[in-house]
Amino acid sequence: MNWQQAQKDFEHFLLIERGLAKNSVQNYSLDISKLINHLSTNEIRVSPTKITGEILQHFIYEVAKILNARSQSRIISGLKSFFNYLIFEGYRDDNPMELIESPKTGRKLPDTLSLNEIDDLIAAVDLSTNEGERNRAIIETLYGCGLRVSEVIDLNISDLYFQEGFIKITGKGDKERFVPIGEITQNYITQYLENSRNRVSVKKLASDVVFLNRRGNKLTRAMIFTIVKNLALTANLNKNISPHTFRHSFATHLLENGADLRAIQQMLGHESITTTEIYMHVDKSHLREVIKDFHPRSNY
Repeated sequence: MNWQQAQKDFEHFLLIERGLAKNSVQNYSLDISKLINHLSTNEIRVSPTKITGEILQHFIYEVAKILNARSQSRIISGLKSFFNYLIFEGYRDDNPMELIESPKTGRKLPDTLSLNEIDDLIAAVDLSTNEGERNRAIIETLYGCGLRVSEVIDLNISDLYFQEGFIKITGKGDKERFVPIGEITQNYITQYLENSRNRVSVKKLASDVVFLNRRGNKLTRAMIFTIVKNLALTANLNKNISPHTFRHSFATHLLENGADLRAIQQMLGHESITTTEIYMHVDKSHLREVIKDFHPRSNY
């Protein structure tokens, strides 16, 4: 078995057997590609079934020179999964990554925006441009529904159930969920669909897609990141934000205003409640107020 075939088979396994999203599969595959490039650069001729822990340790050592601890941990985790797959398929009897430990990264708390900062970003959208209404609707959808960037670019017109107050989202692993959508977000999307989108020559493959680029195709992840970064500059917002910042802000603001954690979990599409619980670490001040106001012994 050569590296290219093993990589391709692993991608198929992750996509079909484990049901991972395409972006996750691409990240796993990228880790293997980095290892393959390392072997090629150093003229190390060894197959996936014969590679040793010593060779892999040297690869991780080289990776550590250019990547932070969090990125190192992701690569180590990805390679461990790859070699576990080879064991599962009977190509190996051992995992050469077994004794390689991930660096300690700690838990990074998510960045959030205040409501005023979000309002400033939306106000910074130039509605006189052809993309203005679209960009405003994108920002409002990211924050108003707490969506991942991939979920925004994959959102279809047929997924909009405005009369019922929900949108249908296809999340990680092609799992579907219904997310509530407020009137403000609905209005911005409707204005965009009825005005700006109608002025675009829509390509056939994107006929049902909500957010389009000027050529009538589906937007890319990179384009959403660019929109957010440019708005932050226009609004003089001195924070390093990304589309995911709006998702964090969505969850944090719900929690701070008394929303149930499990309800937030369902809206975010988290498989495990422990993933949602990271928002508990952002601001605990409101939890003290809950005890003060509602616990029978808080005034003793």
